[in-house]
Amino acid sequence: MEKHEITYGQHKIEYTLTRKNVSNINLNLKPNLLVEVSANPDVPIEKINHFIRKKASWILKNKEYFKKTLPEIKFEREYVSGETFKYLGRQYRLKVIESKDECVKCQRGFFNLFIKDKNNTARKSKLIKQWYKEKSISVFNESLERTYKLVKKYDIERPIISMRLMKARWGSCIENKKTILLNTELINAPKFCIDYVILHELIHLKYRNHNKDFYNMMDALMPDWKRRKEILDLDIVKNL
Repeated sequence: MEKHEITYGQHKIEYTLTRKNVSNINLNLKPNLLVEVSANPDVPIEKINHFIRKKASWILKNKEYFKKTLPEIKFEREYVSGETFKYLGRQYRLKVIESKDECVKCQRGFFNLFIKDKNNTARKSKLIKQWYKEKSISVFNESLERTYKLVKKYDIERPIISMRLMKARWGSCIENKKTILLNTELINAPKFCIDYVILHELIHLKYRNHNKDFYNMMDALMPDWKRRKEILDLDIVKNL
């Protein structure tokens, strides 16, 4: 990995460059403000710098977005009425309701948390996390059902879904185990963005690298995948 820097007006933009067997110059702005670029070893640095300058306005705009957004998510939850939670691309307000029957229900723009002891933070946290886990299993498998239909005719074996919290990616493909591993935070994204991530990993079962064949298949099966990726990377902010 190499470190480089370009000047854009009064701004300096630093980025890391990784040389890979890819056909395009790929740019990724992380919510932690790191600019990551990957390109084929044959692409000269001058061409890469020119590409970064063309994207400089977009990079600076979205760096400001992340600077404003990240501080808002760096807090310890108290699980009290009024806190907000994200689910499938929408924000929901929490209502904590005292009840002898404990459960979580998503209703009319609210997360209704029914609990015996409204002051038991650990119990409230456990109930919310368990609800997210159950919903994630259901939603991710429904998405796999939809997207696998697109690739089945290409002799791609149907994988299973596994989940865990990841710091730097939304999903990965474990080819030898025929498993797609998804970031648990992906449940915060709209369903069409979840479909994009799963299709991306399904195609990796056929093409391991981000080569021309990989992107041709993405373009053919999901023509608007770049827009879905942009929404995912910019709107569904994670504390990486």
